[in-house]
Amino acid sequence: MDRLAGRIILLWGWRRVLVAFLAGALAVLAQAPYDFFAVGFISFPVLVWLLDGATVEPSARFLKRLVPAFAVGWWFGFGYFVAGLWWIGSALLVEAEAFAWALPLAVLALPAILAIFYGLATAFARLFWTGGIGRIASLAFGFGLAEWLRSVVLTGFPWNPVGYMAMPIPLLMQSVSVVGVTGMNALAVLVFAMPALLASNRHLKGGLALAAFLVTAHVGYGYWRLSVADGSPTRSLVVRVVQPSILQTEKWDGSIRDVIFRKMLDLSAFPVAADGRKPQLILWPETSVPFLFTERPDALVAIGDLLGDGQMLMAGAVRAEGAAVSGGNVRYYNSVVAINDRGEIVDAVDKVHLVPFGEYLPFQDILASFGIEKIVQFPMDFSAGSQRHAVNLGEGIRAVPFICYEIIFPDMVARDTATSDLIVNVTNDAWFGDTPGPYQHFRQAQIRAVERGQPVVRAANTGISGYIDNRGRVVDALAINSSGVLDVTVPFYEQREVGFFQPRLVGFFIVLGLAVLAFGMRVGQRLRVN
Repeated sequence: MDRLAGRIILLWGWRRVLVAFLAGALAVLAQAPYDFFAVGFISFPVLVWLLDGATVEPSARFLKRLVPAFAVGWWFGFGYFVAGLWWIGSALLVEAEAFAWALPLAVLALPAILAIFYGLATAFARLFWTGGIGRIASLAFGFGLAEWLRSVVLTGFPWNPVGYMAMPIPLLMQSVSVVGVTGMNALAVLVFAMPALLASNRHLKGGLALAAFLVTAHVGYGYWRLSVADGSPTRSLVVRVVQPSILQTEKWDGSIRDVIFRKMLDLSAFPVAADGRKPQLILWPETSVPFLFTERPDALVAIGDLLGDGQMLMAGAVRAEGAAVSGGNVRYYNSVVAINDRGEIVDAVDKVHLVPFGEYLPFQDILASFGIEKIVQFPMDFSAGSQRHAVNLGEGIRAVPFICYEIIFPDMVARDTATSDLIVNVTNDAWFGDTPGPYQHFRQAQIRAVERGQPVVRAANTGISGYIDNRGRVVDALAINSSGVLDVTVPFYEQREVGFFQPRLVGFFIVLGLAVLAFGMRVGQRLRVN
């Protein structure tokens, strides 16, 4: 191991760049749908050894001393995000004649931007770099801080955070309910990087013992939490999830929108099993209604005819406001509408967190002057909703809908589901075909269920639709690219009181603790030298 570490430390030029890139790309195998978490014990020790060799002359200025470490982290991140997000380019090929030119921007430019956060992680880590376990703690602190920044800067994009590498199955997801995603990011790096100590005897026994303790606690807590029964349910809700599997090239085709709507109605009317209960809630995916209800009131009549007494339909639909305003200034919202058994829209929740360059164009006036447009074209531009709220489904059951990638934001979901019973996620992943994207998206819904201790019911146009219980277990799901319905009974239990220490705060305390440990060892090393 000493020889391998030494060779990596002494790498220079393109060989150092290539190893950093490959180490980052390899780490993606720990994410969905591969879930081979063991690669983390290869990628992060290699990153540690590369950083051991990221040195400059002691007389160099402060920022210049951080450049080699930043470069290592950037190339590691570039490999990680290229390998993990290449599927985003599939959305551009839906209308290839118009947007194929932007493929390099999605496949290379976006990973290059996201890699900056990992460059910052390694630069932060290098500030406190010492020998032994101190450098492992500093790297864990750097990634914990950088991943949090990635979730908030420029509206945030916390897709595939490194903490998810340690959560491939429900048994290993439960710890996130205690330490949050921020804590999991830091602790995952701490454990994955610990084998780097095998290249020296310094802190080896202590480091491996700490890693073994964390892994044991991680697995043990997961086993305990999954084995503890929730008790008897106080209420239940029968939900029918509809997955129509409409091709993205047909979704906005005006000539077949009546055909699409009829398919939604026919699937929703599919008979229940002989021993089954009639659905109380029918759930349609994001933008599943192919026209505006204001232009087609007959569609509401048809939905009213479909629904029986007490049934409700929640459908992803485009909602318009301001048609009567002078000048015809109309605002469009990507929404979830709730329709009762009389065909009346009784509630609507608008998407609050829109997709940049997809649903809206940031700095539109400036970018438009350069001929830059949204890379995903809808028949209209969307406005962001001002606030999310729960929809009352009856019998005291409150559901909060999240549209598309809104489900990936832990803090937003935690805030908006503080008083809810059920998380609803509607999405249209047809843009990305049968690639890792839909599987990674579904995994994030699982993590939200564990964090909040609330079930998730998910309707996707082409998949993956499913029901996830309050411990992140997939009770049932529809295969990707299949068309059909899923009838599930969702039980609800008494809500447990939330303690003072929220997972988000615990995660920040963990990152802070690692920073203090790394800083203390750095100071101690300097005192010994002097």
